[in-house]
Amino acid sequence: MAGAIATVLICDDEPALRELIRVSLHGAYEFVECDDGEACLALARERRPDVVVLDVMMPLRNGLDVLADLRQDDELMDTKVIVLTAQPTTRDEAVRAGADVVMVKPFAPDDINAAVEEVLGRQT
Repeated sequence: MAGAIATVLICDDEPALRELIRVSLHGAYEFVECDDGEACLALARERRPDVVVLDVMMPLRNGLDVLADLRQDDELMDTKVIVLTAQPTTRDEAVRAGADVVMVKPFAPDDINAAVEEVLGRQT
């Protein structure tokens, strides 16, 4: 993927957090955003993002349900997923569901950048 612009799908029901994630990423990315689990699945199927940054607590479908659907979809099962949670107890559940990285809110902007770079196999 050297030189390619990666697509990052940011799914969080808090607009300020979506913006924080966007401005925290230092690479060349195309951003797609949504605020609920149903929209996340629809956008993932339509856009085939390289990385999904996925909040756990969202309207319509929670992030763990979305993650399970992504992992069961033949065309999306290998998509890198970074799960965000405000509840540290959710970490193990997200890992078991197939998250590549689990981050507990609040997180440092540099940490989200490092996580995206890591799952994309890029050097920071």
